[in-house]
Amino acid sequence: MSHLLSARVLVFWFLLLSIPLQVVAEAPRILVLGDSLSAAYGIEVRQGWVSLLEQRLAGKYPHVVINASVSGETTGGGLARLPALLQQHQPSVVIVELGGNDGLRGYPLNVMQQQMTEIIEKSRAAGATVVLVGMQIPPNYGPRYTNRFHDIYKELAEKFELPLVQFLLEGVATEAALMQRDGIHPTAEAQEKILDNVWSVLQPLLESES
Repeated sequence: MSHLLSARVLVFWFLLLSIPLQVVAEAPRILVLGDSLSAAYGIEVRQGWVSLLEQRLAGKYPHVVINASVSGETTGGGLARLPALLQQHQPSVVIVELGGNDGLRGYPLNVMQQQMTEIIEKSRAAGATVVLVGMQIPPNYGPRYTNRFHDIYKELAEKFELPLVQFLLEGVATEAALMQRDGIHPTAEAQEKILDNVWSVLQPLLESES
């Protein structure tokens, strides 16, 4: 009799401990596919806008955030990593924050646009909604290259009818006090503003999913 009771107790605790894991497994996921601007370069990870997004979601939305951002990432690198990420995490939302490194390295913009297109198409084919995050590059690359770079995000958003964050560093990039000494990466103090830029586009989407 004692053996039967012990077995029932073990089964009870196994089922009880399995409940949180099941809830997490079934929670919708937000995958952030980005570069150093989303990987919290030069600051503590917990201070980055993606970590702040997790905090803002907590208790209000069921979503789990997966930060797949890598410093130095390009659209080509993101595209190469994407299939495994989609298979592993099965996100309902993919936030694409890429292209800045392509621009800073002077990569051909037609290649960048094609790779962004494939990222969008693969994400949507996997059942995810894509949020596109726009970037800008310094004017010293020349007006033709700089303007074309910026226009790519708007064109892709219009073509695929995507929610678009016009510029991730809006209200940040022009404020020296909010930028690190390299002039490229934002400080910890800037992260809340960056999150607000993303949140204004992301929140309506989350509301529609709830």
